[in-house]
Amino acid sequence: MRVGFVGLGTMGGAMAANAARAGFDVSAWNRTPGRAAELEDLGVHLLASPAAVAAASDIVITIVSDTPDVEAVLFGPGGVAEGAAPGTLVVDMSTISPSATRQFAERLAAKDVAMLDGPVSGGSEGAKKGTLSIFIGGDATDLERARPVLQSLGTTITHVGPIGAGQAVKAVNQVILAGTYLGVAEGIVLAIKAGLDVEQTVAALSGGAAQSWVLANRSGRMLANDYPLGFKVALHRKDLGIALAMARELGASLPVSALCEALEAGLMGQGHADDDMSAVARSIRGLSGLES
Repeated sequence: MRVGFVGLGTMGGAMAANAARAGFDVSAWNRTPGRAAELEDLGVHLLASPAAVAAASDIVITIVSDTPDVEAVLFGPGGVAEGAAPGTLVVDMSTISPSATRQFAERLAAKDVAMLDGPVSGGSEGAKKGTLSIFIGGDATDLERARPVLQSLGTTITHVGPIGAGQAVKAVNQVILAGTYLGVAEGIVLAIKAGLDVEQTVAALSGGAAQSWVLANRSGRMLANDYPLGFKVALHRKDLGIALAMARELGASLPVSALCEALEAGLMGQGHADDDMSAVARSIRGLSGLES
């Protein structure tokens, strides 16, 4: 099967590598030329445009930063829609607006090109290890076409409903993460201020109801006040913007998400946009009189 990747950033590059290792014939394009030259060693064909990738692929995976970026790589000059033959399947694994996703699917369908939305959770670690959770919206038959490729990228593939539903589930995921990261950050700061052995405290909590992936994998960063990249503050803030827009449309109140978005906006203003999102602890530390 011929698989194309449009977007080779932190997530897309690792995913393309895993697809190539799984034996797929992989073509790829990235906005910044030369950034992914190491993929050529795995047999990935680096092409000149999204249209060229689409022309060389049965399934095209797009994974770029935001809704306008997806529209540009799909429908802009040299975009996927230009090169895709009838019967091509597009799987957008970016995190974007659910309503825009539905519009993009309609525009592709007019060209006899099918679309799934498949945003992911698991961060850069999951992308490298091929252990992502993938939330699929779209037709079940199209999912079965894509499943062999998706299985090289993730370990949990869930069909959550029609097109756009994957993006809605991802918004829920990011809302829950906002509260979890803030809760762990506050707990770590409280433990520091109380003079506790924070590592011992985390170990003790890990056997009870406070246990979470964030507590296990990000509390150490919050204690060290060092936040190497896993998932960028700027990207999570963008995702919360999507969730908050959904909430306004649906009449839902998300006060914790709104607080997290405001804290992340402050971090971005201080030059921390590219830190891992566990850097929300910087804000909590600062408000508590610790170094931030």
